[in-house]
Amino acid sequence: MIKTLFRVSAVLLFLTACSQHSTSHKSAVDAAIKLKPSSNIDVDIRWTSYGIPHVKADDWMSLGYGYAYATATDGVCVIARDVVVVNGSSMKYFGDQQQASDIFHQAVVTDALVAQYNVSQTERAKIFNAGYVAGYNRYLADHKDALPASCANAEWVKPITIDDMARLTVGVGIRYGLGRYTANIATAQPPKAGEISDKALPSKGASISDVDDLPLASNAVAFGKAVTDNGRGILFGNPHYPWAGPSRFHLIHITLPGEIDIMGVSLFTTAGVSIGFNKDVAWTHTVSTGMRATLYKLDLHPNDPTQYRFKDGFRKMEARQVTLANGQAIDVYFSHYGPIVVHENLVWDETTAYTVRDANLYNFQAAESYHQMSQATDVHELIDAISLGGVSWVNTIASDSKGNAMYADISTVPNVDAALIEECQVGEQRWGRAKMIILDGSRPDCAWRDSSAAVVANTLPADKMPRLVRDDYVTNSNDSYWLSNPKAPLEGYSPIIGSEGTARSLRTRAGLHFVDEILSAGPVKPAAVYSLIDDHRNFGAELLLGDLLRLCTPERTSIELSCKVLEQWDRAHRVDSRGAHLWTEIMRTLQTDSSIFEVPFDLKDPTNTPSGLKTSDPDVAKTLVNAIETAQQRLTKVGIALDAKLGDIQYVQRNERKIAIPGGEGWSGAFSMIIAPLREESGVGYTPVVHGNSIMEIVSWDDNGTVNPRGLLTYSQSQEPDSPHYADQTELYSKGEWIDFPFHEEDIADNPDLRSLNLTE
Repeated sequence: MIKTLFRVSAVLLFLTACSQHSTSHKSAVDAAIKLKPSSNIDVDIRWTSYGIPHVKADDWMSLGYGYAYATATDGVCVIARDVVVVNGSSMKYFGDQQQASDIFHQAVVTDALVAQYNVSQTERAKIFNAGYVAGYNRYLADHKDALPASCANAEWVKPITIDDMARLTVGVGIRYGLGRYTANIATAQPPKAGEISDKALPSKGASISDVDDLPLASNAVAFGKAVTDNGRGILFGNPHYPWAGPSRFHLIHITLPGEIDIMGVSLFTTAGVSIGFNKDVAWTHTVSTGMRATLYKLDLHPNDPTQYRFKDGFRKMEARQVTLANGQAIDVYFSHYGPIVVHENLVWDETTAYTVRDANLYNFQAAESYHQMSQATDVHELIDAISLGGVSWVNTIASDSKGNAMYADISTVPNVDAALIEECQVGEQRWGRAKMIILDGSRPDCAWRDSSAAVVANTLPADKMPRLVRDDYVTNSNDSYWLSNPKAPLEGYSPIIGSEGTARSLRTRAGLHFVDEILSAGPVKPAAVYSLIDDHRNFGAELLLGDLLRLCTPERTSIELSCKVLEQWDRAHRVDSRGAHLWTEIMRTLQTDSSIFEVPFDLKDPTNTPSGLKTSDPDVAKTLVNAIETAQQRLTKVGIALDAKLGDIQYVQRNERKIAIPGGEGWSGAFSMIIAPLREESGVGYTPVVHGNSIMEIVSWDDNGTVNPRGLLTYSQSQEPDSPHYADQTELYSKGEWIDFPFHEEDIADNPDLRSLNLTE
């Protein structure tokens, strides 16, 4: 105990020294919050059914302590491994394949950056983080001989520091910026005379993000008082996130009486609820279309490829030396914009190089933004909170007890307007599904604009970003802000945020169509909203399969069996659906081909077009038949019957149990989204699930204004096979069951599986 007290006190002394330089957008609050400058810890953790922790304390230090302890209970191995990653020391423990990651993290997430982050935090955040560090380390001490099998006795499981927390937070913030280009940065080296270095041409960059090569996917709908049965809001949240790794969600409830009482999910490696609800307001996120970074093209000095033209002269690149676990020293190169990046389309030769600037690299607002979100009493206060700049790369969709429905893409993007793009863009580059514009790096007037209204320097101010508050509904399924409600299109914003007047994805159109169906049935009740997920409908099939079946003529014997299966398919991705996987494979071939549609996209009817298949066109008919034949061949090759039940071939293995998983690929028209690779081994099927439905929630309020939250964490609280909460909610997801979230005190106290732990120091 004495050692622990000393550790906590030492952390507090460090924080006190740093606090003299801290900044806060709610500084007046710091004097009033329950910081508890002493080192005494007193926190209660209660667990209810399915391993949901409820952390309650009377001060921020103790709350952070309990939060970390509860999170480590389910995710200690994940957290410990990611700490190693963000510190750039993965090679030492996990092999040479981690080289690019180590180079990237050492060069980008520097000690100086971490110090800036720490100094910038509010006093409340500093105290909470100090508690978190002490609580996590307490968990390690208490369980040193009883860690999960995946990290038991591993030398990389170590106590953490405040700096480790800063690195984890920065890593999440740059996930959709610099985080996409880890290897592209790590391998960028000056060319040898007269040639391009082979090392500088990776075909595909690794990423610190485990979601980089997956669809940026989530669904959300907020209903308002004009359409609900009792005049209060209803929120449907359905983020699609990885089923393994540091980007898994963890369900938690934290309470500090008089300050916050909030329940929701965080990532294993973040300290705070990111999607959740309190008694008055509920919110969720969907990944937005906004660009988090831009590329700059650099014109190089004719005699030195590490100098680039700027204004009327040349600037020298900064070479940051990193040292790997094998002792190798490597220079990583930076312009004043950011690191040099290479790609097969962006080569570093004797005349040209490319550099990337990330708007979130110096964005340290997350803790304060989310703290104020947790205290919001309606969607208007929620907008005020996200306007502080701490929402890095997502839309926010919310409802409140007053019956407001809100959409906002108030997130961190460069302050680049249409005029600057028109004047300075010299190209465009894609990494997978991500698009980046390339600007002229030699011209000072092509730099991101500054604004006194921007909280984060050189980013677009909140008042220049789209938001919509309505009393009927708003929705988003990862297309841009434009048709958050088709009755009130959001228009006139910078292209850096997203597109306007363009075709929407099948999943976006599915959401809009399904919402219209719910509205047409009369006043909306929470029970009606479950159909958005529980039916597992494929809108793409509802829209197009009838046309495709016109090709099923007697002379086309090659597709006869597929035609029979598709005719009987229920157009859904339920566990007992037969033919869903066949549709998935057909659409895998067709998903990017716009020429197949009878009716092209029509700006006057954007939610219903494109539509129909141009089966009368011989070329299109051939394309469609080939897609069916290709799907048949792929499934036959791996021993999967065309009429197999989806649940027999799409599943996760949980110890000795094989759990059927409903849901489908978004680009096929599925709204309920599950991504699982088709294995090459004969008869194995689609497993494991890597991405898709994660935290599903429907938050409503009764006639008296009491919040009523229901939901499910599809993959359960822990990814450790030896945890009792490795599969319990996954079994419920397979069966289409949800749970009542025990938010109210009486629900916690009366829970049949209640267990409690009091932690003191």
